[in-house]
Amino acid sequence: MKIIIINGPNLNLLGKREPEIYGSSSFEDYFTELQFKFKEVQLEYFQTNVEGEIINKLHDCGFEGYNGIILNAGAYTHTSIAIGDAIKGIKTPVVEVHISNTFSREDFRHVSYLSPVAKGVILGFGLESYKLAVQSFLS
Repeated sequence: MKIIIINGPNLNLLGKREPEIYGSSSFEDYFTELQFKFKEVQLEYFQTNVEGEIINKLHDCGFEGYNGIILNAGAYTHTSIAIGDAIKGIKTPVVEVHISNTFSREDFRHVSYLSPVAKGVILGFGLESYKLAVQSFLS
């Protein structure tokens, strides 16, 4: 089983940015925990603040070699028709993940251009949302 986690804008600031919403751990530290917990899964991680790089990575991983993609597109979730189109255009299933419960936040965060084309959506469980997404591919 091979799964890639793709994180979008500002998620490189986890552990520093708004810890009351996103927690105090860096994603790199949490990713190490995920790798330890899911030893049977080949986990990869990619982070970018650039929309086009997310699309390119989806294209790269979307046809062969990956069993799943876990995508936290950050604020692009609410603005990027292009990322939604990229998900629609690939074969590898994508699970949309958010650390916070986007429905308990500003109204603009209630809209996702990714959810209609994702295999599923997990949100509001902090960093554990990623663990739940990995588990969704294993069941």
